[in-house]
Amino acid sequence: MREDAVGLFWDDTPAPRLTAPPQPKREPPPRTWEQPDYLPGLAEARAWVPPLFTDAELEAERLHRVPLFFDIEIFKNYFLASFLSLESGKLVIIELFPGGVINPKLLWMLQNFLIIGFNSDFFDIPIATLAINGASCEALKDATNEIIILQVQPWMMLRQKKIKPLKINHIDIIEVCPLHASLKIYGGRLHSPKMQELPFHHETILTDDQICIVRHYNYNDLLNTKLVFGEVRQQIELRTQMSLMYGVDLRSKSDAQIAEAVINHELTRVNGKKPQRPEIPPGTAFAYKVPSYVRYETQVLQDALAIVTQASFIIGESGAPAMPEEVAALQIRLGNGVYQMGIGGLHSNETCSTHFAGEGIALIDRDVSSYYPAIILNQGLYPQHLGIGFLQVYKTLVERRLLAKKNKNKIEADTLKIVVNGLFGKLGSKWSTVFAPDLMVQVTITGQLALLMLVERLELAGIPVISANTDGVVVKCPQIQQGTYAAVVAQWEKDTGFNTEETKYVGIFSRDVNNYIAVKEDLKIKVKGVYAEKGSAGDSVLSKNPTNLICNDAVIAFLTKGVPIQETIRACRNLSRFISVRTVKGGAVKAGEYLGKAIRWYYATGCDGEIIYAETGNKVAMTDGAKPCMELPQEFPSDVDFEWYEREAFSILKEIGYPVGV
Repeated sequence: MREDAVGLFWDDTPAPRLTAPPQPKREPPPRTWEQPDYLPGLAEARAWVPPLFTDAELEAERLHRVPLFFDIEIFKNYFLASFLSLESGKLVIIELFPGGVINPKLLWMLQNFLIIGFNSDFFDIPIATLAINGASCEALKDATNEIIILQVQPWMMLRQKKIKPLKINHIDIIEVCPLHASLKIYGGRLHSPKMQELPFHHETILTDDQICIVRHYNYNDLLNTKLVFGEVRQQIELRTQMSLMYGVDLRSKSDAQIAEAVINHELTRVNGKKPQRPEIPPGTAFAYKVPSYVRYETQVLQDALAIVTQASFIIGESGAPAMPEEVAALQIRLGNGVYQMGIGGLHSNETCSTHFAGEGIALIDRDVSSYYPAIILNQGLYPQHLGIGFLQVYKTLVERRLLAKKNKNKIEADTLKIVVNGLFGKLGSKWSTVFAPDLMVQVTITGQLALLMLVERLELAGIPVISANTDGVVVKCPQIQQGTYAAVVAQWEKDTGFNTEETKYVGIFSRDVNNYIAVKEDLKIKVKGVYAEKGSAGDSVLSKNPTNLICNDAVIAFLTKGVPIQETIRACRNLSRFISVRTVKGGAVKAGEYLGKAIRWYYATGCDGEIIYAETGNKVAMTDGAKPCMELPQEFPSDVDFEWYEREAFSILKEIGYPVGV
């Protein structure tokens, strides 16, 4: 008889599911940082002696055209405007209290120096303009709330108050920095000595002690503005050259904004009238037009092409077109690879893979040169509302850049590279005069279909493709197939009109297509995604938070030189390589100490607990054993948890598919 028999029957009731016990709901920590007695860094602020200019020193810097960094703070009972010299590091501090009158020196400073700020076009300059026109502290605070909380455009606010904007020599570096981050995060990415958030709620009526702290805090913001400016200074210099070249002030613009401004300038010159932004409503649908050279031999790609040509691309509320579901769902299998299409480009689906070159095998990365500009020119694409003149202007800019590059005119070549490559970002912006979502789709889809042609031809020739992404492929080519490989690529270039560049690797180690470490034949490294110190936006450290960089250092040293993981980590005495930086919505707290919304830490021995969200009490991810490090210490700390970083480095080796037994 069955063991589960119950009388003449048996019990077929499924065993109860094992579920984890419910976790107790966390409570947010007490908001001690909002209490009147919260005075962080008061002793340091009181001890600080501002390095103030004398009038004679200030006049000397004016005559020598020394730039000044500018920042303001505003509360209901306190207004502060500070200027920091780029060269001497000296300060001018201008304050306003209730019942007072603004010092006329504020206007003189703004009109007699090159002023550099962060988000100053949107905030600092308009608020300073109001102060110069007699606004009280309370009125300035109300205007601040209009701009920041109600999102009223500063120019509209000034117009409503019948105040003319100031005409000053001014650079706002926020758009020059890649992506959109806070000054605190940019400072953290550059390992600024001190990361500090405004210590008091913006509606606070400040006491004398709090004013002292705010004054010192503002100085740190100026230092961080100077630090960030130093990182983007070369880009500013390029923009200054471009401004002289085109007669338009481009110093405070992003690459995409520069591209639009230059195109507009050139089109106005060619057509005799200023380009106008088109009205293309959300929901507008259009189809992709297949170039004549896109042809496939395999059924899987012929079927995929049919799906793409029958799909409708629909403009979303932002102006950018969405990838049709049936196209996004495609899983295109060629050889051992699976490929997916997306608005951002083609990508293969490899994971946790390691490949080595060796006797009889070559690892070759083949990238298309200036892929998107080449597609635009080869197909003769242009926004319909701008006419054929757009293509003439764009072609001239591309040719000028190539000539400048050939003649080793670096400034002009780099300048025109910004224009040529930056334009693409504006095609999907409904606020842009070059808004052309159909053109954006035509370029990106063509790039993917053409690359799939190359993948198909290589696979049919017996040459395995191990990775493909946006503008290139990586192949694992047998030595006996080298001639065939070269012939396939050459024929593809002839058919499509594109040019490619080749890089050979001795090894490529991938978590996935967007995150990998590749070792070139000269043992130089190409890294992407989480393993890269710089972000892809602008190829800059400003576009990526540092996260345990020492672990990547250790893995790279191991892969290229055979250096043991432990040796690299334990020999390092640069704390910035052990640091992690991130943004925490609503702010973070550790052991009752408020850290702010932009935080920094390293992993330390004997450091119990975790960093938590101020609003919920929930754990900030990956912060067990994290020691806050908002101010970098003068000496390398003795409590760095080397073992934690060693474990993390070995986990990286595992996720990139490095052979077991390392």
